[in-house]
Amino acid sequence: MHAVEAQFNIRAIQSSWVKLDSMVRLRVIHDEAGLEQMTSFMNSLLDVVGDNEDHALSGLLELVGDLVSQYERDHYAIEPAEPKDSLRFLIEARGLKQSDLCTIVPQSKLSAILAGKRKISATLAGQFGKFFGVSPAIFVPAIGQKMATLGHSGRG
Repeated sequence: MHAVEAQFNIRAIQSSWVKLDSMVRLRVIHDEAGLEQMTSFMNSLLDVVGDNEDHALSGLLELVGDLVSQYERDHYAIEPAEPKDSLRFLIEARGLKQSDLCTIVPQSKLSAILAGKRKISATLAGQFGKFFGVSPAIFVPAIGQKMATLGHSGRG
């Protein structure tokens, strides 16, 4: 492979950077004040760019979004949930009753799972995943906790 040699006009970049920096202070976020400022800037960019990936500012929006996301991942980690708690959350969030899942699992078995008296089998995890439209891994203790720690959603 050949190394890519790029010629940059550093003086022009410096001039542009000084102007941008005086307006935005685009930096890695180190504290809550920086997070608040960068989030405000990101929201302003979103108001202008929206979903238009061809917009001239879409790359800047992506960069700012990455800065905000990285700070939040580093400072607001979400603890992994137990599979039974993930199941309970999904049931409650969708306004379901245990009987709504009777085509997947008998209500007595579901009650035992939610009470922590039974584990969720791999087969049942797959069925729950399909029913709720999520990764079945969230219903398997070791995998679900590792995915939650890594920030994986199980989609896409």
